[in-house]
Amino acid sequence: LEFALTPDITNKKMLRSVSKYALTDITLDFEDGTDIYWARNQVGERLANVMKDLPANISGGMAPITTPLGEMLMFTIEGGDLSLAERRSLLDWVIRPALRTLPGVADVNSLGGLVRSFEVVPDNAALQARGISQDQLQRALETNNRNDGAGRLGDGEEVLLVRAEGAIKTLDDVRAIVIAAKDGMTVRVGDVAAVRIGSMTRYGAVTKDGKGEAVEGLVLGLRGANAQKVADGVKAKLKELAPMLPKGVHTEIFYDRGNLVERAVGTVTKALMEAIVLVVILLLLFLGNLRAALVVAAVLPLAALITFILMSWFGLSANLMSLGALEGRILQISITLAAA
Repeated sequence: LEFALTPDITNKKMLRSVSKYALTDITLDFEDGTDIYWARNQVGERLANVMKDLPANISGGMAPITTPLGEMLMFTIEGGDLSLAERRSLLDWVIRPALRTLPGVADVNSLGGLVRSFEVVPDNAALQARGISQDQLQRALETNNRNDGAGRLGDGEEVLLVRAEGAIKTLDDVRAIVIAAKDGMTVRVGDVAAVRIGSMTRYGAVTKDGKGEAVEGLVLGLRGANAQKVADGVKAKLKELAPMLPKGVHTEIFYDRGNLVERAVGTVTKALMEAIVLVVILLLLFLGNLRAALVVAAVLPLAALITFILMSWFGLSANLMSLGALEGRILQISITLAAA
């Protein structure tokens, strides 16, 4: 993979990689100002060329278009008598697909719990008695777990599409898969293996308040998305999904980037009001001019309002640091003009 990504890509600065058991993470750094969609397209083309040369059981792809600060909202699934596997399935198949359709949401990570799976445990004695190898068993499972199109049937002016549904849904579906037919006898998976519900290998867990394991959903925002709008949209969607959840089950939000934004705006507003009062008092004390003090007090909110309007028109965003710097700059200029 590194060799495939090594050839020159315009604006590429550095390639880094970390390899662990069953996982490889490759990071490419680009020059500031590089269009992220163009960069992803360049990387995607090179990955597509090399994927065909990788082993069949290798999967992966590019990470979502987000940043290290893209964590918008975190929630857990609470209530009810659901097991960890059932909660994880609820998150993976009901909540996560719905949240991923929202504007500004790059992805929703599922953390904790048990990922439900079908486990097939071969009985070596039964395999040998029927002359079946483990490779035959594996191929039968792989080839009989998909839906296929079976053509079309004409019926007058109508055309009927024939679809063969072979995807595994239940344990009985797994047990009924045919491995081979020998001497007029059909050998099925259930004849040579034990089939049961299990879980995939875990590499970590999520705990809550030190009281036990939990299942967590982590909403990642798109790069450049408005955190407040994304968080509000996710919360509205969770309320919409509430009636679809099992009885007694609900989602509990424990981290909301929208609340941080509101607190940051509140902090700036409070600082602005305090600055106006202090400026008026200081100008009265040092200049002894009430008119100058009132002019500066009026300039502060008006200049900030005009600045925010222009920022909105040009699609510019702000953070707590830039807002604080803006406030200080306006105050400095106002006092200088008043003193002059």
